[in-house]
Amino acid sequence: MQRRRFLAQAAGAAAASVAAPAIAQSNPTVKWRMSTSWPRSLDTIFGSAEELCKRVAQLTDGKFEIRPFPGGELVPVPQNMDAVSNGTVECNHVLSTAYIGKNTALTFDTGLSFGLNARQHNAWVQYGGGLKMLRELYAKYNIVNFVCGNVGVQMGGWYRKEIKSVADLKGMSMRIGGIGGMVLSKLGVVPQQIPPGDIYPALEKGTIDAAEWIGPYDDEKLGFHKVAPYYYSPGWFEGSASITTMVNEKAWRSLPPTYQAAFECACNEQTMKMLAHYDARNPEALRKLIAGGAKLGYFPREVMDAVYKASQELWVELSDKNPDFKAIYPAWKKFQEEGASWFRVAESALDNYTFAAVTRSSR
Repeated sequence: MQRRRFLAQAAGAAAASVAAPAIAQSNPTVKWRMSTSWPRSLDTIFGSAEELCKRVAQLTDGKFEIRPFPGGELVPVPQNMDAVSNGTVECNHVLSTAYIGKNTALTFDTGLSFGLNARQHNAWVQYGGGLKMLRELYAKYNIVNFVCGNVGVQMGGWYRKEIKSVADLKGMSMRIGGIGGMVLSKLGVVPQQIPPGDIYPALEKGTIDAAEWIGPYDDEKLGFHKVAPYYYSPGWFEGSASITTMVNEKAWRSLPPTYQAAFECACNEQTMKMLAHYDARNPEALRKLIAGGAKLGYFPREVMDAVYKASQELWVELSDKNPDFKAIYPAWKKFQEEGASWFRVAESALDNYTFAAVTRSSR
């Protein structure tokens, strides 16, 4: 009896050892290309795209390979969305707000001026109905979207001259993408869309008067403080900037479920890790920028009030013009209002006290 039981157990173990590799071997080899908007030098964003692709390969025993390309190498940066939509590439790694020329509602995927912070944005996407609304929007372009990173709250940009009032903005030529440019244009600023690698020479030559990028760690790498010393806070034009990977719908549907799960898992992981990377690196980078001559300042209250008012007016205008924007905005706004009431009671109260106390004690 014991001998028969032993033989049955041994046979079962042998069958399992044979079946597992057979199942793994049944999965196809898939190779994708990922176009991005970032220069290779930015280890935060392009580096995150690389990590995402490596993670997918690890989770699929190397069967699902994605090769990321720096901005412009595979397709021109302004064509990243089109390339995914028409199937030229399988996926990309971008700020969706760069493509609001196609549909202004895409800005909800990245962030609105005076909008949700990084935690609130992820809460809205994952548990506030945001993902469903965004998926319906992207379906019009044959795209499935995934959050795959966040840079957190940004800085307000680099300026060749000091900003003392709203009048100083009028006539200014500024490199600023997405919805922030639409807001500033209401105050007389001339927004310019310039790829990251071209911002420094444009500032140096005086082709533009100001530029926003992300924050200290990336800004220091690109050397903006050498040609536009005035560095302002806060980056009101995006409460946080959420990074998106757009995936061609046909390519996505053709993936085995295990590959889809691996891709989504890697995206969620990078959403956490990218924000952590910035939070860890920005403090030291800001100190280096100030030591290198950057003149740190805060926008005057007059400017903040003006851009806030212009932002609220813009949401009404875009809702009137674009049914997609109008369909998302009310639910998004309600989520923001409810989140703000909670964060003001708990998060903001503790943060404001703690930050002040830590600063005092370090002097």
